Amino acid sequence: MLDQSQDQDDDAPIDTLEGYYAAHGWDHDRHDDEIIASVKGSWATYELRALWREDDSVLQFLAFPDIKVADDRRAAIHEVLALINEQLWIGHFELWSSSGILLFRHAAMIDAGGDDEPRLSLAGAELLVESAIEECERFYPVFQFVLWGGKTPREAIAAAMVETQGEA
Repeated sequence: MLDQSQDQDDDAPIDTLEGYYAAHGWDHDRHDDEIIASVKGSWATYELRALWREDDSVLQFLAFPDIKVADDRRAAIHEVLALINEQLWIGHFELWSSSGILLFRHAAMIDAGGDDEPRLSLAGAELLVESAIEECERFYPVFQFVLWGGKTPREAIAAAMVETQGEA
C-alpha cells in the first residue's frame, strides 16, 4: 500500500499511474500518453496498458492475462466471456478477433471540471489497477478450464468459483 501523503492529485493521469507503478517497483515503460507495466500475479504475469485520450478525457485501461485463444476454442470462450461479464460491476473481458488475445478492459472518464487539467488521484489509480488485476486473477482459472481442462463454460465457472473453507 502506498503512503497516502504521497498523493499525486496534481499529476496528469498517466503521470499518476507511472508514479504508482514505480512505488510498487513494477517494470514499466512510458511513451507520451501511454504506459505499459508488467505485474506478476498468482496465475500469470499481466501486461497492464493505459492510454490517455486527452481530447475525450478518457483513460482506457487494459490488462492482458497472457492467454491466446486458438480458433477452435473461440466459441466456448465467447460463451464464457458472456457468463463472466454479466457478473462484473466495472470493466469487461473480451477477445480480440484478429489475434485471439484475451484481455480485460475498462475506462475511466476523468473530467477536471472548469478550466483545470484532468487529474487522476492516487486512490483512483489504485482502484483502476487493482480491480483489473483482481478480475484477471479471479477468472484466470475459468479460462484455463475451458481452454485446457475440457470443461464447458458453465462447468468451468462452477469449478473455479468454489469458495474453500478453512486451510489445508
